[in-house]
Amino acid sequence: MKKTIFQITTALALLAAAGAANAADCKVTVGLVMELTGPAGEYGQAGAKSVEMAFRDINAAGGAHGCDLVTDTRDSQSQGNVAVDAATQLVQVKKVPAIIGGIISSVTIPILTSVTAPAKIVQVSPAASSPTLTALGRDGKTNGIFFRTITSDSLQGIAAAKYAIDKGFKKLAIIHVNNDFGVNMVAEFSKAYKALGGTIVSTTPYNEKQSSYASEVTAGMGGDPDGLYLVSTPVDGATIARTWISQGGPQKFLLNDGMNSPDFIDSVGADYLKDAFGTSSGTTPTPSTDYFNKNYKDFSGIEPTNPAADRAYDAGAIVGLALAIAGDDTSKLKDAIFKVVDSKGTPIYAGKEEFAKALGLIKEGKPIRYEGIIGPVSFDQYGDITGPFRLWKIADGKIVTDGELKMEDVSTLKDKIK
Repeated sequence: MKKTIFQITTALALLAAAGAANAADCKVTVGLVMELTGPAGEYGQAGAKSVEMAFRDINAAGGAHGCDLVTDTRDSQSQGNVAVDAATQLVQVKKVPAIIGGIISSVTIPILTSVTAPAKIVQVSPAASSPTLTALGRDGKTNGIFFRTITSDSLQGIAAAKYAIDKGFKKLAIIHVNNDFGVNMVAEFSKAYKALGGTIVSTTPYNEKQSSYASEVTAGMGGDPDGLYLVSTPVDGATIARTWISQGGPQKFLLNDGMNSPDFIDSVGADYLKDAFGTSSGTTPTPSTDYFNKNYKDFSGIEPTNPAADRAYDAGAIVGLALAIAGDDTSKLKDAIFKVVDSKGTPIYAGKEEFAKALGLIKEGKPIRYEGIIGPVSFDQYGDITGPFRLWKIADGKIVTDGELKMEDVSTLKDKIK
Protein backbone atom coordinates (compact mmCIF):
# COMPACT_ATOMS: atom_id res chain seq x y z
CA MET A 1 0.00 0.00 0.00
CA LYS A 2 2.84 2.36 0.91
CA LYS A 3 4.42 1.64 -2.42
CA THR A 4 1.17 2.47 -4.19
CA ILE A 5 0.79 5.76 -2.31
CA PHE A 6 4.42 6.62 -3.09
CA GLN A 7 3.86 5.86 -6.75
CA ILE A 8 0.70 7.97 -6.87
CA THR A 9 2.40 10.86 -5.07
CA THR A 10 5.34 10.71 -7.42
CA ALA A 11 3.06 10.60 -10.45
CA LEU A 12 1.08 13.61 -9.19
CA ALA A 13 4.30 15.51 -8.57
CA LEU A 14 5.49 14.75 -12.08
CA LEU A 15 2.15 15.87 -13.52
CA ALA A 16 2.28 19.09 -11.52
CA ALA A 17 5.81 19.75 -12.69
CA ALA A 18 4.81 19.06 -16.28
CA GLY A 19 1.85 21.40 -15.93
CA ALA A 20 4.07 24.14 -14.56
CA ALA A 21 6.53 23.61 -17.39
CA ASN A 22 3.75 23.79 -19.95
CA ALA A 23 2.43 26.99 -18.39
CA ALA A 24 5.89 28.53 -18.50
CA ASP A 25 6.36 27.42 -22.08
CA CYS A 26 3.05 28.72 -23.44
CA LYS A 27 3.28 31.34 -26.15
CA VAL A 28 0.93 33.88 -27.72
CA THR A 29 1.84 34.65 -31.32
CA VAL A 30 1.06 38.10 -32.70
CA GLY A 31 1.25 38.68 -36.45
CA LEU A 32 3.48 41.42 -37.81
CA VAL A 33 3.10 42.58 -41.39
CA MET A 34 5.91 45.04 -41.95
CA GLU A 35 7.56 46.68 -44.93
CA LEU A 36 10.94 44.98 -44.49
CA THR A 37 11.91 45.59 -48.13
CA GLY A 38 10.81 47.97 -50.86
CA PRO A 39 10.60 51.78 -50.65
CA ALA A 40 9.48 51.72 -46.99
CA GLY A 41 11.88 48.97 -45.91
CA GLU A 42 13.82 51.22 -43.56
CA TYR A 43 10.67 51.96 -41.57
CA GLY A 44 9.45 48.37 -41.42
CA GLN A 45 12.77 47.02 -40.19
CA ALA A 46 12.77 49.53 -37.35
CA GLY A 47 9.10 48.85 -36.60
CA ALA A 48 9.60 45.11 -36.34
CA LYS A 49 12.55 45.51 -33.96
CA SER A 50 10.55 47.92 -31.80
CA VAL A 51 7.68 45.47 -31.37
CA GLU A 52 10.16 42.71 -30.55
CA MET A 53 11.72 44.95 -27.89
CA ALA A 54 8.34 45.73 -26.34
CA PHE A 55 7.48 42.03 -26.23
CA ARG A 56 10.88 41.22 -24.73
CA ASP A 57 10.22 43.71 -21.94
CA ILE A 58 6.72 42.37 -21.23
CA ASN A 59 7.98 38.77 -21.26
CA ALA A 60 10.75 39.67 -18.81
CA ALA A 61 8.06 41.11 -16.54
CA GLY A 62 5.99 37.91 -16.59
CA GLY A 63 4.34 37.76 -19.99
CA ALA A 64 0.75 38.20 -21.10
CA HIS A 65 -1.48 36.14 -18.84
CA GLY A 66 1.59 34.08 -17.95
CA CYS A 67 2.56 33.36 -21.56
CA ASP A 68 5.43 34.69 -23.64
CA LEU A 69 4.60 37.03 -26.50
CA VAL A 70 6.23 36.08 -29.79
CA THR A 71 6.02 37.55 -33.28
CA ASP A 72 5.38 35.93 -36.63
CA THR A 73 6.79 38.59 -38.94
CA ARG A 74 5.96 38.74 -42.64
CA ASP A 75 7.43 41.10 -45.24
CA SER A 76 4.83 43.08 -47.18
CA GLN A 77 7.56 44.21 -49.62
CA SER A 78 5.81 47.61 -49.40
CA GLN A 79 3.03 46.20 -51.62
CA GLY A 80 -0.64 45.94 -50.72
CA ASN A 81 -1.34 42.66 -52.48
CA VAL A 82 1.65 40.96 -50.83
CA ALA A 83 0.52 42.32 -47.47
CA VAL A 84 -3.00 40.92 -47.91
CA ASP A 85 -1.62 37.46 -48.67
CA ALA A 86 0.63 37.60 -45.61
CA ALA A 87 -2.15 38.82 -43.32
CA THR A 88 -4.53 36.17 -44.63
CA GLN A 89 -2.03 33.45 -43.74
CA LEU A 90 -1.56 34.89 -40.26
CA VAL A 91 -5.29 35.19 -39.55
CA GLN A 92 -6.67 32.09 -41.24
CA VAL A 93 -3.81 29.62 -40.76
CA LYS A 94 -1.82 30.87 -37.77
CA LYS A 95 -4.96 32.11 -35.98
CA VAL A 96 -3.20 35.14 -34.52
CA PRO A 97 -5.31 37.30 -32.16
CA ALA A 98 -3.93 40.55 -33.55
CA ILE A 99 -1.86 42.02 -36.37
CA ILE A 100 0.56 44.91 -35.97
CA GLY A 101 1.15 46.69 -39.27
CA GLY A 102 1.53 47.87 -41.85
CA ILE A 103 3.76 50.87 -41.68
CA ILE A 104 2.51 52.77 -44.74
CA SER A 105 -1.13 53.45 -45.53
CA SER A 106 -1.10 51.75 -48.93
CA VAL A 107 -0.26 48.50 -47.15
CA THR A 108 -2.35 49.05 -44.01
CA ILE A 109 -5.62 49.84 -45.77
CA PRO A 110 -5.88 46.65 -47.87
CA ILE A 111 -4.98 44.53 -44.83
CA LEU A 112 -7.80 46.21 -42.93
CA THR A 113 -10.47 46.07 -45.62
CA SER A 114 -9.64 42.59 -46.96
CA VAL A 115 -8.52 40.69 -43.87
CA THR A 116 -8.73 42.08 -40.35
CA ALA A 117 -12.04 43.97 -40.48
CA PRO A 118 -14.01 41.06 -42.00
CA ALA A 119 -12.40 38.64 -39.52
CA LYS A 120 -12.85 41.09 -36.59
CA ILE A 121 -9.17 40.70 -35.69
CA VAL A 122 -7.54 43.68 -33.96
CA GLN A 123 -5.08 45.60 -36.14
CA VAL A 124 -2.72 48.29 -34.86
CA SER A 125 -0.60 50.36 -37.24
CA PRO A 126 2.36 52.33 -35.90
CA ALA A 127 2.64 54.74 -38.82
CA ALA A 128 -0.23 54.62 -41.34
CA SER A 129 -1.47 58.20 -41.32
CA SER A 130 -3.98 58.43 -44.17
CA PRO A 131 -7.31 60.17 -43.41
CA THR A 132 -8.95 57.30 -45.35
CA LEU A 133 -8.52 55.14 -42.26
CA THR A 134 -10.66 57.54 -40.25
CA ALA A 135 -13.25 57.64 -43.03
CA LEU A 136 -13.43 53.84 -43.07
CA GLY A 137 -14.15 53.85 -39.35
CA ARG A 138 -16.71 56.60 -39.68
CA ASP A 139 -18.46 54.66 -42.45
CA GLY A 140 -18.67 51.56 -40.25
CA LYS A 141 -16.26 49.53 -42.38
CA THR A 142 -13.64 48.62 -39.75
CA ASN A 143 -15.78 46.78 -37.19
CA GLY A 144 -14.04 49.02 -34.64
CA ILE A 145 -10.94 46.83 -34.63
CA PHE A 146 -8.44 49.34 -36.10
CA PHE A 147 -6.08 51.51 -34.05
CA ARG A 148 -3.00 53.57 -34.89
CA THR A 149 -0.27 55.24 -32.87
CA ILE A 150 0.25 58.15 -35.26
CA THR A 151 -1.85 61.21 -35.95
CA SER A 152 -3.84 61.53 -39.16
CA ASP A 153 -2.40 63.35 -42.17
CA SER A 154 -5.44 65.62 -42.13
CA LEU A 155 -3.73 67.27 -39.17
CA GLN A 156 -0.14 66.88 -40.34
CA GLY A 157 -1.00 68.67 -43.58
CA ILE A 158 -2.08 71.70 -41.58
CA ALA A 159 1.10 71.61 -39.48
CA ALA A 160 3.25 71.34 -42.61
CA ALA A 161 1.46 74.26 -44.27
CA LYS A 162 2.02 76.53 -41.26
CA TYR A 163 5.69 75.52 -41.05
CA ALA A 164 6.15 76.18 -44.79
CA ILE A 165 4.77 79.70 -44.48
CA ASP A 166 6.90 80.38 -41.40
CA LYS A 167 10.04 79.23 -43.27
CA GLY A 168 9.38 81.53 -46.21
CA PHE A 169 8.02 79.08 -48.78
CA LYS A 170 5.76 81.36 -50.86
CA LYS A 171 5.56 79.42 -54.15
CA LEU A 172 5.85 75.66 -53.89
CA ALA A 173 6.03 72.84 -56.38
CA ILE A 174 4.72 69.53 -55.07
CA ILE A 175 5.91 66.08 -56.13
CA HIS A 176 4.19 63.24 -54.32
CA VAL A 177 3.90 59.48 -54.33
CA ASN A 178 0.74 58.46 -56.16
CA ASN A 179 -0.97 56.40 -53.46
CA ASP A 180 -3.56 56.94 -50.77
CA PHE A 181 -1.04 58.46 -48.38
CA GLY A 182 0.48 60.88 -50.88
CA VAL A 183 -2.81 61.99 -52.42
CA ASN A 184 -4.45 62.66 -49.06
CA MET A 185 -1.44 64.39 -47.55
CA VAL A 186 -1.20 66.76 -50.51
CA ALA A 187 -4.93 67.47 -50.48
CA GLU A 188 -4.91 68.47 -46.81
CA PHE A 189 -1.67 70.43 -47.14
CA SER A 190 -2.77 72.30 -50.25
CA LYS A 191 -6.02 73.47 -48.69
CA ALA A 192 -4.23 74.79 -45.62
CA TYR A 193 -1.25 76.27 -47.48
CA LYS A 194 -3.46 78.26 -49.86
CA ALA A 195 -5.62 79.48 -46.98
CA LEU A 196 -2.48 80.75 -45.24
CA GLY A 197 -1.39 82.69 -48.33
CA GLY A 198 0.89 80.25 -50.15
CA THR A 199 0.84 79.52 -53.88
CA ILE A 200 1.18 76.05 -55.41
CA VAL A 201 2.65 76.31 -58.92
CA SER A 202 2.45 72.60 -59.79
CA THR A 203 1.37 69.26 -58.32
CA THR A 204 2.97 66.17 -59.85
CA PRO A 205 2.24 62.59 -58.76
CA TYR A 206 4.74 59.79 -59.35
CA ASN A 207 4.62 56.00 -59.31
CA GLU A 208 7.03 54.17 -57.05
CA LYS A 209 10.30 52.39 -57.87
CA GLN A 210 11.02 54.07 -61.21
CA SER A 211 14.61 54.18 -62.42
CA SER A 212 14.21 57.83 -63.39
CA TYR A 213 11.97 60.71 -62.32
CA ALA A 214 13.26 63.25 -64.83
CA SER A 215 9.85 63.86 -66.43
CA GLU A 216 8.18 64.41 -63.03
CA VAL A 217 10.89 66.84 -61.99
CA THR A 218 10.63 68.75 -65.28
CA ALA A 219 6.87 69.06 -64.77
CA GLY A 220 7.34 70.12 -61.17
CA MET A 221 9.74 72.93 -62.04
CA GLY A 222 7.21 74.73 -64.21
CA GLY A 223 6.03 78.00 -62.72
CA ASP A 224 9.31 79.10 -61.11
CA PRO A 225 8.80 77.70 -57.56
CA ASP A 226 10.95 78.84 -54.66
CA GLY A 227 11.01 75.32 -53.20
CA LEU A 228 9.80 71.74 -53.46
CA TYR A 229 7.40 69.94 -51.18
CA LEU A 230 8.46 66.31 -51.58
CA VAL A 231 6.05 63.70 -50.22
CA SER A 232 7.89 60.43 -50.62
CA THR A 233 9.93 57.66 -49.03
CA PRO A 234 13.73 57.78 -48.55
CA VAL A 235 14.75 55.70 -51.59
CA ASP A 236 12.51 57.28 -54.23
CA GLY A 237 12.74 60.64 -52.49
CA ALA A 238 16.51 60.68 -52.78
CA THR A 239 16.34 59.92 -56.51
CA ILE A 240 13.81 62.72 -57.03
CA ALA A 241 15.79 65.21 -54.92
CA ARG A 242 19.03 64.47 -56.78
CA THR A 243 17.26 64.93 -60.13
CA TRP A 244 15.69 68.16 -58.91
CA ILE A 245 19.08 69.50 -57.88
CA SER A 246 20.85 68.38 -61.08
CA GLN A 247 18.19 70.12 -63.20
CA GLY A 248 18.74 73.40 -61.37
CA GLY A 249 15.76 73.37 -59.02
CA PRO A 250 15.98 75.59 -55.92
CA GLN A 251 17.71 73.76 -53.10
CA LYS A 252 14.97 74.45 -50.61
CA PHE A 253 12.83 71.51 -49.54
CA LEU A 254 9.80 70.79 -47.41
CA LEU A 255 9.61 67.09 -46.48
CA ASN A 256 7.01 64.75 -45.02
CA ASP A 257 7.54 62.68 -41.87
CA GLY A 258 8.89 59.62 -43.67
CA MET A 259 11.80 61.61 -45.07
CA ASN A 260 13.19 62.01 -41.56
CA SER A 261 15.92 59.56 -42.54
CA PRO A 262 19.74 59.45 -42.36
CA ASP A 263 19.70 57.31 -45.52
CA PHE A 264 17.94 60.07 -47.43
CA ILE A 265 20.50 62.63 -46.29
CA ASP A 266 23.45 60.39 -47.14
CA SER A 267 22.06 59.58 -50.58
CA VAL A 268 21.34 63.20 -51.55
CA GLY A 269 24.27 64.84 -49.79
CA ALA A 270 24.10 67.11 -46.75
CA ASP A 271 25.53 70.07 -48.69
CA TYR A 272 22.39 70.15 -50.83
CA LEU A 273 20.00 69.96 -47.89
CA LYS A 274 20.96 73.02 -45.86
CA ASP A 275 17.48 74.46 -46.43
CA ALA A 276 15.44 71.31 -45.85
CA PHE A 277 12.60 71.25 -43.35
CA GLY A 278 9.99 68.73 -42.31
CA THR A 279 7.18 67.76 -39.98
CA SER A 280 6.48 64.58 -38.04
CA SER A 281 3.97 63.46 -35.45
CA GLY A 282 5.41 64.78 -32.23
CA THR A 283 5.88 63.35 -28.79
CA THR A 284 5.16 64.45 -25.27
CA PRO A 285 8.22 63.15 -23.41
CA THR A 286 7.64 60.69 -20.57
CA PRO A 287 9.97 58.34 -18.65
CA SER A 288 9.19 55.87 -21.46
CA THR A 289 10.83 58.23 -23.97
CA ASP A 290 14.04 58.33 -21.97
CA TYR A 291 14.05 54.55 -21.52
CA PHE A 292 13.58 53.96 -25.24
CA ASN A 293 16.19 56.46 -26.37
CA LYS A 294 18.78 54.91 -24.05
CA ASN A 295 18.10 51.26 -24.92
CA TYR A 296 16.70 50.91 -28.42
CA LYS A 297 19.92 51.13 -30.44
CA ASP A 298 21.65 48.54 -28.27
CA PHE A 299 18.74 46.18 -28.89
CA SER A 300 18.18 46.84 -32.58
CA GLY A 301 21.26 48.47 -34.07
CA ILE A 302 18.91 51.19 -35.39
CA GLU A 303 18.74 54.83 -34.32
CA PRO A 304 15.75 55.60 -32.07
CA THR A 305 14.97 58.63 -34.27
CA ASN A 306 13.77 56.38 -37.11
CA PRO A 307 10.24 57.62 -37.91
CA ALA A 308 8.54 54.31 -37.12
CA ALA A 309 10.60 53.19 -34.14
CA ASP A 310 9.00 54.94 -31.16
CA ARG A 311 5.38 54.44 -32.22
CA ALA A 312 5.97 50.78 -33.09
CA TYR A 313 7.25 50.10 -29.57
CA ASP A 314 4.08 51.70 -28.21
CA ALA A 315 1.95 49.63 -30.60
CA GLY A 316 3.65 46.47 -29.34
CA ALA A 317 3.32 47.49 -25.69
CA ILE A 318 -0.38 48.34 -26.07
CA VAL A 319 -1.17 45.06 -27.84
CA GLY A 320 0.87 43.05 -25.32
CA LEU A 321 -0.77 44.63 -22.28
CA ALA A 322 -4.20 44.30 -23.92
CA LEU A 323 -3.58 40.58 -24.35
CA ALA A 324 -2.75 40.40 -20.64
CA ILE A 325 -6.06 42.10 -19.84
CA ALA A 326 -8.11 39.98 -22.25
CA GLY A 327 -6.60 36.74 -20.95
CA ASP A 328 -7.79 33.60 -22.68
CA ASP A 329 -10.74 35.37 -24.34
CA THR A 330 -9.15 37.22 -27.25
CA SER A 331 -12.60 38.34 -28.41
CA LYS A 332 -12.24 40.93 -25.64
CA LEU A 333 -9.01 42.31 -27.12
CA LYS A 334 -10.64 45.30 -28.83
CA ASP A 335 -12.10 46.54 -25.55
CA ALA A 336 -8.86 45.73 -23.74
CA ILE A 337 -6.96 48.15 -26.02
CA PHE A 338 -8.96 51.02 -24.53
CA LYS A 339 -8.31 49.70 -21.01
CA VAL A 340 -4.55 49.87 -21.53
CA VAL A 341 -4.79 53.68 -21.85
CA ASP A 342 -7.55 54.26 -19.27
CA SER A 343 -7.37 57.93 -18.21
CA LYS A 344 -8.30 56.87 -14.64
CA GLY A 345 -5.58 54.21 -14.44
CA THR A 346 -2.21 54.15 -12.71
CA PRO A 347 0.48 55.55 -15.05
CA ILE A 348 2.68 52.83 -16.51
CA TYR A 349 5.86 53.43 -18.51
CA ALA A 350 8.06 51.34 -20.80
CA GLY A 351 10.48 48.70 -19.55
CA LYS A 352 10.53 45.49 -17.52
CA GLU A 353 9.95 47.02 -14.08
CA GLU A 354 7.04 49.17 -15.21
CA PHE A 355 5.42 46.31 -17.10
CA ALA A 356 5.75 44.11 -14.02
CA LYS A 357 3.82 46.76 -12.09
CA ALA A 358 1.21 46.85 -14.87
CA LEU A 359 0.77 43.09 -14.85
CA GLY A 360 0.31 43.15 -11.09
CA LEU A 361 -2.40 45.80 -11.36
CA ILE A 362 -4.12 43.89 -14.16
CA LYS A 363 -4.13 40.74 -12.04
CA GLU A 364 -5.79 42.72 -9.23
CA GLY A 365 -8.41 44.07 -11.64
CA LYS A 366 -7.16 47.65 -11.31
CA PRO A 367 -7.00 50.13 -14.22
CA ILE A 368 -3.75 51.19 -15.90
CA ARG A 369 -2.74 54.05 -18.18
CA TYR A 370 0.20 53.25 -20.42
CA GLU A 371 2.13 56.45 -21.15
CA GLY A 372 4.46 55.48 -23.94
CA ILE A 373 7.42 56.68 -25.95
CA ILE A 374 5.27 59.18 -27.85
CA GLY A 375 3.49 60.26 -24.67
CA PRO A 376 0.08 59.61 -23.12
CA VAL A 377 -2.46 58.74 -25.81
CA SER A 378 -6.13 57.94 -25.97
CA PHE A 379 -8.04 56.42 -28.85
CA ASP A 380 -11.30 57.78 -30.20
CA GLN A 381 -14.06 55.57 -31.61
CA TYR A 382 -12.19 55.31 -34.92
CA GLY A 383 -8.88 54.26 -33.36
CA ASP A 384 -7.28 57.68 -33.93
CA ILE A 385 -5.05 59.61 -31.55
CA THR A 386 -4.30 63.30 -31.25
CA GLY A 387 -0.99 64.89 -30.39
CA PRO A 388 1.55 67.63 -31.15
CA PHE A 389 3.73 67.90 -34.27
CA ARG A 390 7.51 68.04 -34.32
CA LEU A 391 9.08 70.64 -36.63
CA TRP A 392 12.55 69.63 -37.81
CA LYS A 393 15.32 70.67 -40.16
CA ILE A 394 18.52 69.20 -41.57
CA ALA A 395 21.63 70.87 -40.15
CA ASP A 396 25.20 69.65 -40.73
CA GLY A 397 23.85 66.41 -42.11
CA LYS A 398 21.73 65.69 -39.05
CA ILE A 399 18.01 65.95 -38.35
CA VAL A 400 17.43 68.37 -35.49
CA THR A 401 14.25 69.61 -33.83
CA ASP A 402 13.34 73.16 -34.83
CA GLY A 403 10.20 73.55 -32.74
CA GLU A 404 6.79 72.11 -31.96
CA LEU A 405 3.28 72.89 -33.05
CA LYS A 406 0.96 72.04 -30.19
CA MET A 407 -2.25 70.17 -30.81
CA GLU A 408 -4.38 73.08 -29.67
CA ASP A 409 -2.59 75.34 -32.21
CA VAL A 410 -3.32 72.85 -34.99
CA SER A 411 -6.97 72.73 -33.92
CA THR A 412 -7.19 76.52 -33.97
CA LEU A 413 -5.69 76.62 -37.48
CA LYS A 414 -8.07 73.90 -38.61
CA ASP A 415 -11.05 75.92 -37.45
CA LYS A 416 -9.79 79.03 -39.28
CA ILE A 417 -9.21 77.13 -42.51
CA LYS A 418 -12.74 75.75 -42.51
